[in-house]
Amino acid sequence: MHKILNRVLTLTLFRPAKLLPALMAVLQFGTTSLRAESPRDFALVSGKNAAVFIVENDTAHAVARAADDVRNDIELVTGVRPELVHQFPAKKTRQVVIAGVVGQSTLLDQLAANGKIDTRQLAGAWESFIVAVIADPFPDVDQALVIAGSDRRGAIYGLYEVSAMIGVSPWHWWADVTPEKKEILTIARGTHRFGPPSVKYRGIFINDEDWGLQPWAAKTFDPATGDIGPKTYAKVFELLLRLKANTLWPAMHPSTHAFNHFPEDKQVADDYGIVMGSSHAEPMLRNNVSEWTAPHEDYNYVTNRPGVLDYWEKRVAENARFENIYTLGMRGIHDSNMQGPKSDVERIQVLERIFADQRALIARYIKPELEQVPQMFCAYKEVLSLYRQGLRVPDDVTIVWPDDNFGYIRNCATAEERKRAGGFGVYYHLSYLGAPLSYLWLATTPPALVWEEMHKAYEHGADRIWIANVGDIKPAEVTMEFFLQMAWDIRRWRPDNLGEFIPDYVSRNIGPEHATEIAAILERYYQLNTQRKPEHLQWWRSRQPRVPSPLTDEEIQERLDAFRDIKSRVVALRAKIPAAKQAAYYQLVQYPIVGSALANERYFEAERGNVVAAQAANEKLVEETRFFNEKLSDGKWRGIMALEPADADWPTMRIERWSPPEAARKPVSSPAVGSYISLNAARFTACKSRHDVEWKIIPGLGRSGEAVTTIPSTFASIALTDALEKAPRLDYEVTFPKSGEFTLQVYLVPTHPISGHSLSLAVGVDDAPPQLVSLEVDDGGPGWSQGVLDAARLAKTALKVETPGAHTLRIYGIDPGVMLDKFVIDLGGLTPTYLGPASLR
Repeated sequence: MHKILNRVLTLTLFRPAKLLPALMAVLQFGTTSLRAESPRDFALVSGKNAAVFIVENDTAHAVARAADDVRNDIELVTGVRPELVHQFPAKKTRQVVIAGVVGQSTLLDQLAANGKIDTRQLAGAWESFIVAVIADPFPDVDQALVIAGSDRRGAIYGLYEVSAMIGVSPWHWWADVTPEKKEILTIARGTHRFGPPSVKYRGIFINDEDWGLQPWAAKTFDPATGDIGPKTYAKVFELLLRLKANTLWPAMHPSTHAFNHFPEDKQVADDYGIVMGSSHAEPMLRNNVSEWTAPHEDYNYVTNRPGVLDYWEKRVAENARFENIYTLGMRGIHDSNMQGPKSDVERIQVLERIFADQRALIARYIKPELEQVPQMFCAYKEVLSLYRQGLRVPDDVTIVWPDDNFGYIRNCATAEERKRAGGFGVYYHLSYLGAPLSYLWLATTPPALVWEEMHKAYEHGADRIWIANVGDIKPAEVTMEFFLQMAWDIRRWRPDNLGEFIPDYVSRNIGPEHATEIAAILERYYQLNTQRKPEHLQWWRSRQPRVPSPLTDEEIQERLDAFRDIKSRVVALRAKIPAAKQAAYYQLVQYPIVGSALANERYFEAERGNVVAAQAANEKLVEETRFFNEKLSDGKWRGIMALEPADADWPTMRIERWSPPEAARKPVSSPAVGSYISLNAARFTACKSRHDVEWKIIPGLGRSGEAVTTIPSTFASIALTDALEKAPRLDYEVTFPKSGEFTLQVYLVPTHPISGHSLSLAVGVDDAPPQLVSLEVDDGGPGWSQGVLDAARLAKTALKVETPGAHTLRIYGIDPGVMLDKFVIDLGGLTPTYLGPASLR
C-alpha cells in the first residue's frame, strides 16, 4: 500500500476555510493529501499521459508564461511534460487544462454561458480565481481542469496553486527545494474559489544588496550583465507570484544600477504581471543615488523646482504604460532629510506643493482620474513627525506607516483617519542597515512578531500596501513567506494556530518525517536570537570603549548550552534528510542555526577568556559560510552570503569586526536566591476578559517565547478609575516571603503605542485600587535604542505588600497594544541591568 501511495498524488486542493464576501474561498498554501484515486477526479498525469494545456492565442502574456512554468513543474515531478495547444485538439481528448482570464477567454466565457462554471463571483474582483474540475465541458472532451482568473494575476495565482498542490515549493529555485517524484497526479473534483486577497498590494523591497544579491548576480548568476538585471529580476518576479505577491521595490544602493538602467527590466516586470514601486526615498520611480547626476545640492525643490520636476517627468512619461505604484513626496538623495526647507512648517508647505506637482504629472501622462492611479506616501523616519504636525496628504493617496526598522510599527490610523479613500499600508523590516546596530546577515525576526504587528496594523485599516524589506531575500525565506501569507489571508494565522506555521513550512520544504523536531529547533532559534541578534553581539556603541555584556556567568553558560544543543541537533538531523532535500535543509535550517550558534560561541567564549575556543568557533563560522558560497548546490550561490560585518562601510551602524578582548571579563554572579520573584506573563493563574476584549497568549513572541496582549487592538482606552470594573485582567498567585514596599519591573515587548507616546497598564495587589504603570517610548532615543537591541522595555512601579504570604498580583489592560513578556518583583538586591533569570531571558 505504501508503494502505491508513493506513486499516486491526488490533490484535495483546499481544506475548509471561512468564506470572504462574495463567497470567495481563502487560499491555503500547499495543502495536499494522499488518498486512493477516484474515477471522477481529474488525472493531471497518469503514467506517461498528461492532460493537454490549452492557452488561447490572445491570452495575456503573463498568464501564458505562468502556464509554461506549471508545465515545467509537472515535468519536474513526473518526468512527463504536458502538451501545449492554442485550440482544441482535432481528436477526442480525455483531459484538458484551460487557463485564462474571465471576459478575455472565449473558452471560459463559453463554459460560463453553458452553465459549466459560475464566474459571476469573479466579476470585478481583485486577483481572485477559481479552480474547477468539470465533466464533459465540450464535445469530445471528457474532463477539464479550469483555472479562471478575475484578472491576469488571478489566473497566474491559480496556475501556481496547481504547482503548489503537486509539491513544487515557491522556493524550488531560490532554496533548491526539490519536489518528490510522482507517477500519477490527480486533482479532486469540484469547484474551489480563492481571493480576493486581504491586502491589495503585497511585496518586498530588495535593499542593502551590496553584500549578497548584487555580487552574486554580478559574478555568478548573470556575469554578462554584471549586475542585478532582467535575468535576476525575472527570478525574483516568479518567486513573488508563487508566493501570491504582486509588488516589488527594486534594489537601489549605489552598488547596483537603477532598475530602469536596463530598459528590459520594466518590460520583464510587465511580462510577469508585477507592479513596480519605489522606496520612501525614491519618489516617482526614480533611483536618486544613481540617476540624479547633477550636483547633490541641486536636488532641492525650493531652489531648483524646474530641474527636479523635469527629472520626475521624464520617468513618469517613459513608464506610464506599465503598472506602477507612484511614491509621492521627497526626501534627500538617499535615506536623509529633504534639502531646502529650514523648519518643519516650511517642510510641510513644500511637501504639499510637491504632492500637487507630482499628481499633475500623473494626471497628464497616466490618467486624469487620479483616484484610479495607485499612489503612496511613506511616513518614514522624520517624515512621520511632519504628518503628525498636520501635513495634508491627498485623500486618495495611500499613507504607508513605517516600523522603527526593528519590526515595531510606529503608527496606527485613528478611527477618523480610517475614513480616507486611499487607506493605509505598512513598510516593514526583516533586514536593516542603520542605527543603533544593523542586522544584515541572518533573518531572526520571529514570525510571531510579524503576526502581532501586522495583524494590529490590519485591524487599524492598513490593508492597501504591505512591503517587507528582505535585504538580499536569502536567508529571509521563512519570515518573508509568512509575511506574504498574512498579506494574502489575514485570517489564516491566529494565536491558537500560530505555532503550526513553522512545522507546516518545514513539512512542505524539507519533508514531513522530521518536521516536528526541526520546527522545535527553529522555534528555539528564534527565541534565542530575539534575546540578542547575532549581528548585535557587542554591548558597546560604535567608536565607544569596549565593555562586557551585562549577562551573569550563569546566563552566559545557559545561552551557550542552548545554542550548542540546537546546533548539535540540527547537524545530526542532516544525516537523516533525503539527499534531494539536503541543499534546501542547509539553506533554510542548518546554516542559520549553526551560524548563530557559532557567532555566540565566538563572542562569549572570548569574553570569558577562552580565546582558543572562540578562535575555533570563528574558523568554523568562516568555513560554514565558505561552504554556502562555494560548494553548496555546485556553487550556484557563490557570493550570496556575507558574514557581518562584511567590510568597513557604514561603521557607525554595524558591529565591529570580531577580535578577542585584551582580557577576560570579571565574573558576574546571579542575584541571590530569594532576592526577587520572576513571573512569565503567559503563566497567569486566572484571566478575566471583557465581552469585547480578551487576553491572548502569542506563542513565539518576546524574550520568554510567550507574550500576552489584548485582542482586538482597536478597543478604546479605559480610564484608570474604571479599571476594576471594566478592564480585562490577569491574575498571578504570588507568595511573598516578607511584607514591605517592593519594585515591580514590567518587561514589555518594545512596541510603540497605538496612540500617544506611552505604553500604559495598571497593577494592583489583591483588591487594592489599581495604580498606573506607564512607559514613555522615547521613539528614536536612547531608551528605544536599548529596547530594540534587548527586545524588551522595562517599566517600574512600587508595589506595597501589607503581609507576608500568598497574594494575587493583578494586571489590568487599560490601553490597547501593550504586550507583556514577564514580571520581576525586586525584593531587594537586583542590579539595574539585570534582565534575568536566564530561563526567561
